[in-house]
Formats: sequence, C-alpha cells, structure tokens
Amino acid sequence: MTARTDAPVDPAPGAPEPAAPSAAALAAVLADLRAALPADAVVTDPEALRDRARDGSATPPTGDPVALVLPSGTPEVSAVLRAAHAHGVPVVPQGALSGLAGGANAVPGAILLSTARMTAIRRIDPVDQVAVVQPGVVTKDLVDAVAAQGLFYPPDPASYAWSTVGGNIATNAGGMRCVKYGVTRDFVRALEVVLADGTVVRTAPGTVKAVAGLDLTGLVVGSEGTLAVVTEATLGLLPAPGPDRGVCATFATVADALAAANAVVASPHRPSTLELLDDVVLAALVAYDPDAGLPAGAAAMLLAITDEAGARGAADVAAYEAVVRAHGALTVDVAHEPERLDALLRARRSFNQAMRAVRGGSINEDVAVPRTRLADLLDRLADVSAQVGLPIGTGGHVGDGNLHPVIAFDPADPAQVAAAAEAHQRVLGLAVELGGTVTGEHGIGTEKRSALAGELGDRVLAIQRGIKAVLDPAGILNPGKKL
Repeated sequence: MTARTDAPVDPAPGAPEPAAPSAAALAAVLADLRAALPADAVVTDPEALRDRARDGSATPPTGDPVALVLPSGTPEVSAVLRAAHAHGVPVVPQGALSGLAGGANAVPGAILLSTARMTAIRRIDPVDQVAVVQPGVVTKDLVDAVAAQGLFYPPDPASYAWSTVGGNIATNAGGMRCVKYGVTRDFVRALEVVLADGTVVRTAPGTVKAVAGLDLTGLVVGSEGTLAVVTEATLGLLPAPGPDRGVCATFATVADALAAANAVVASPHRPSTLELLDDVVLAALVAYDPDAGLPAGAAAMLLAITDEAGARGAADVAAYEAVVRAHGALTVDVAHEPERLDALLRARRSFNQAMRAVRGGSINEDVAVPRTRLADLLDRLADVSAQVGLPIGTGGHVGDGNLHPVIAFDPADPAQVAAAAEAHQRVLGLAVELGGTVTGEHGIGTEKRSALAGELGDRVLAIQRGIKAVLDPAGILNPGKKL
C-alpha cells in the first residue's frame, strides 16, 4: 500500500458491533466460498488483503479481513451472502475505494466483496432515457457511453474518473453539478439488490413514476452497503446539454463572494456549477501552482458555469459577469471556449492537493448548511483554525451549501495530529449547530459516527437501526458503518 499523509482519525463509537467470527466460522465460510466461486475469485493473500483494507479516508480499518471475493454477477453475489449469513461472517462491499469516510474499510474477519468484475453496461435506451448497469462500472465510462448516444448522466463526484456507479449509489455521491441537477439518488430509477441472506430482489420498476410501495430504492441509495448489496442499477438520463462556459471572479472579502453567489442562485440564470474558494485555499494554490495565474491578495474566488446551449448559455454568462461586477469583483475572467474554461477550473481542481501541500497532511471535511448560514460557517471555521493553531481552508459547492473545509497539519508532529483530530470533531459539531449536516456527499462510514446522535437524535437513529435489523437481522452487512 502507498503511504498516507492523512490524519489518523480514529473510528468513533456507534451501534454495538458484532464479535469477530470464530476461527471455525472463518474456515467454514472460506470452504463455502471456494465451492461457490471460481478459484481466482477468492483471494486470501495477506498483501492483497492489506491493499484492499481501507478506502481513501483518514480512518484506519478496525480489523483484518479473511478474504477478498470478486463475483462477476448477481448469482455469485447471492452465493457469497448466503455463505456469510450461514456462518455469521461480516461482508464489506467495495468499489474503487475512492470513498472518504471509511465506509469500505475492513472489519475483523470480513469478506471484502469487490465489484471490480461487475462492469457491464447492459443497456442504454434513448427512448426511455435510462441506462442499466452493473455496480462496478466506472462513472466516467458511463458518462462517455451515454454521451456517444446524445445523452447525459449528470452526477459528477470529483472522483468520477475512477469511482464506480455502485460506490456513488452507496454514498449518494454529489459533485459540482448538484446545484442544478441534484445528487445520485435523483437519477436512480430502480435497483437489483442482494439482501443479507442472499435473497435477490428488485426495489422498483424502471419507470419514471412508481408509488405502489415504500421507496426502497431511495432507502438503499446512501446506505453505504449496510442494507443490501447493489448488483444492477437502472439510471435516469437526460438529453445532452450544451458546452460548458462560465465566469471566474475574485473578491476582496468572502462576504462579497457569498453575496454574489446568492444573487446568481436567485436569478433566472441557474448555473450548473457554482464553486467558492476562500483566502486560505487561494494562498495555498499560489504556493502550490505559481503558474495558475491567481491574483495576489484576493480573499475569495467564485466560479459560475452554465451548460445551457446557444443564446441561452451566452445570456447566462453575461448575467454572471454582471452580478460579480456589481458585487465588487477584483478580477473577472470570462470563458466561452472549453480550453479557457479548463484553465479557470485549474485552481478548483487543485484545491485538495494544494491544501495538503501546506503541511504535508490533511483531513477533508464534507459539511453542508443552509445557504443562509454559510457566512456564519466560514466565520466560525476561522475561529476553530485560530483556536487549534492549524490552517483550515474551505472551498466547495456554495450553490447548495455543501463546503469542504480542509484541515492542514504535519503528520510527523504528534501535537498537530492531535490538534487536527480535535478540529475534525469541532467542525462536525459546528455543522450541526448551524442547522446542517456532517456530510453532504461523502457519507458517514466510521469517520463521522460520533456525530450521528447529535444530528439525527436518539429516536430517529433508533428507527434507522430498526430498519437495518429488518433487512439484516444478523448484522453482517458492513457492520460498524453508517449507523
């Protein structure tokens, strides 16, 4: 495994976790797995298991897995879960390990169920405007495949070039286009899933409308593999949009940038992307990439993009330019060509790397608050930064209130590691205090379980754990995560 420079955020307490399986149970489940799957689909090599033991988060695994399985379709997933259920062995579903909350991390004695071989795009239907895919399909591959037929799959997590559809469904992934199109859940029509005992069910028909039962599809989306394993997804598509074009502006204060962002959202010219970077991030970007062309002394940057076609897109850009100038922009760059827009996006795309380079390590937060509380959030984050003595740079999706504060620290300095962990907990508490959530799109995993009761309340949390108990009575699906 490659060395990590993240803060070691310890898993937080949550619902009671099942005891590790006995040696006899592990031996029995391995025998069943080898009987049910091809020989190369059951991996027990210790180095291979270590490589798959954790996702992209700062949270370590809680134990060692017993095996990695690589099913190629629904029948093999069902066989894995039947064996695990029979012997009381936990199963951790995994995609590309691009998650940022510990949701795919190993637990003691777990079977790691990888979707790496489930990569079929079964159908793209331009009439019904749906795609039917297996969960291991890489998001970008789906986007490219539907684009070739003049269609559009809007969800765009930052990891879309390597993350999988199944992982996006597990976390209800978002991205920069959420301000206009919404999140992954908004494009999931129906799912085929395997329950904890190996039963295969479909959650809904693939129609646009379906209210005959409770919304099991929506329940599974965002459940982080704790309720069922997705083996096929029917996804809604849209006609292809126009080319991206937009405006990038810098401001003397964050307040000016927020006022401009609010004016853009309130206008008839709805952007497909509306992003903010604060002064800490801009200073980090200047140091990280001196050739990015960022002006010195700016306290905030706002990026507004439209994907409307033709004259409507041109009108959107003109409206964004007028708004940012009216709110005192220091600099304004307008891009109508893809190459120019890519240059403007360069800073936004380098945000996390630049913040990590400040001191060598980072914790990437994922909080969301009502847009009316964004100014409070940014002010209070500055207070937290001063109190713990670490830089906290913030950027993200200002159009829907989902920001990503990044806590920079030196991973070789124990005092800074401890301060970063303290800042992490304080940022989570701050989000809830401001009427928001500890995660807008990354998920809970293990990293944020300590904040669940504060956000949901004991009664709602108990209801959610009760739902899990109905679908997974033995508690084998991704235990110790989400709830």
